[in-house]
Amino acid sequence: MSIFESTFWSVPPLNREPEPLIRGHIDGKTKPPGALGQLESLALQLALMQWQGTIQPVYITQPAMLVFAADHGIAAHNISIAPQTVTQQMVLNFLNGGAAINAFCATNGLALKVIDCGMIKALPVSHEDYIVKRVASGSHDISRQPAMSDMEAELAILHGADVAKCITGKGCNVVGFGEMGIGNTSVAAALISALTGEPVRNLTGKGTGINDSQLTVKQNLLEQAMARTETACGNLPVSPEQALVHTGGFEIGQIAGAMLATAQAGKLILVDGFIVSAAALLATKIAPEVRDYMVFCHCSAERGHKFVLEQLNATPLLDLGLRLGEGTGAALSLPLLKAAASFYNDMASFESAKVVL
Repeated sequence: MSIFESTFWSVPPLNREPEPLIRGHIDGKTKPPGALGQLESLALQLALMQWQGTIQPVYITQPAMLVFAADHGIAAHNISIAPQTVTQQMVLNFLNGGAAINAFCATNGLALKVIDCGMIKALPVSHEDYIVKRVASGSHDISRQPAMSDMEAELAILHGADVAKCITGKGCNVVGFGEMGIGNTSVAAALISALTGEPVRNLTGKGTGINDSQLTVKQNLLEQAMARTETACGNLPVSPEQALVHTGGFEIGQIAGAMLATAQAGKLILVDGFIVSAAALLATKIAPEVRDYMVFCHCSAERGHKFVLEQLNATPLLDLGLRLGEGTGAALSLPLLKAAASFYNDMASFESAKVVL
């Protein structure tokens, strides 16, 4: 059985049978029906995931942020504002507590773990929040050859699943996903194109802020990558395995594997921006049921993100013009999830408050 088949994961679809009862509980609160907007959808999702036969409080326990880091061969073409060495430097910054994701996790109460999926060089450090799951020293230049071998693609998925199983096995029931990797908006655009057939030029943006000349180079390189992929695999879209092998990155593969394992365990997935959404699309192509466990935290400023959100039938919680990555949008959404649980658990009903309309 292939890990790229849904039967391997056996993700249970959410049981929708109690939905009318849960909606009745929500609508019975001292407010007009639907007045809390997307918070009501979040509360419903939490209650369905934690359903035990009767209306019970919902809980958020030991929320964690997993930031997966890797390097990409295509970045050698100067299509980013930063050299590839910045991937490793930013991972060190994460471990030293100095990045935006550190600040947001500290503010909102998420434990932060950083995973080396395949940076060019391994860090010679030992840190309690640093997990080494290296597949290789960076993926290949997708404009010229497949990003990885079949074996490396499988290993990426399985490594990510192992990380998630470890976190959820210790009591975490909300897992946020972030990433770090110079050049990873390029491979994310290529992966989405491979999975959907959408022309890659329509999905290719300026990332963290490249100039117009760099964008043209980036678009041309990605069109070369897609032409090569079609020559090797046939017309787009291609299978999830082919998409990851030919156009993916190690961090994207590991995020997808971690999402699959998180859903398999019945826990909630916080999806960050463009790159993490590409991984979410990959995960849903492998096992569509994983979509039930996802919360889409924000719409980034990156070109192509709205398209992938539409493919996932997702309405993001926030639209703040973010384009940083790291999991920052996911970390910022946790207070909204907590607010949804709070009103579901603690808000009075019309009956208990003796409010008569």
